[in-house]
Amino acid sequence: MTSPGTTTVRSLAGKCLCGAVHYTVADEFTYALNCHCADCRRATGSAFKPFAGIERHKLAITQGADTLLIHGEEDAGDIHCGKCGSFLYSVVRDGMFVHVTLGTLVDDPSIRPSAHIFVGSKAPWFAINDDLPQHQGHAGAD
Repeated sequence: MTSPGTTTVRSLAGKCLCGAVHYTVADEFTYALNCHCADCRRATGSAFKPFAGIERHKLAITQGADTLLIHGEEDAGDIHCGKCGSFLYSVVRDGMFVHVTLGTLVDDPSIRPSAHIFVGSKAPWFAINDDLPQHQGHAGAD
C-alpha cells in the first residue's frame, strides 16, 4: 500500500540484441543528448549516440551480468553484451553516472534528447534536420 503523497518511480526495461543481457533503470533520467563525437560514432556504428544520463545505482542488470563485456575501466568505460556486442551503457563521471543508450530500452522513457553535442566532429555525411540546440563540444561548454 502506498501512503498519501508517495510516488512510485516507473521502472524501464532494457536488453541487448540477442537477449542475453536484461536491465532495469528508473525512469528518472536527469538529461538526454545526442552525441556526435567520433568515439560514440565508432562505438555505435551510427551517426550519433542517443543516450540518457542517470545515477549509476538506479540501473540494475537483471540477467546476464556474467556475460558483460567492459571496454575501458569498470568505473569509466562502455558496457556491452559479451555475446552479441550490443552497446548498453557507458559509465561516466567517476563511476557515479551511466549513459544508457536509448536504443536498448524496451520501454519508452519520459525524457527525450534536448540537444546535439560534439557536432564539431559529426559525420560529414549526416545532416541534423531537427530544431534541437547544437553544441560544438559538450552542452553548455560552447
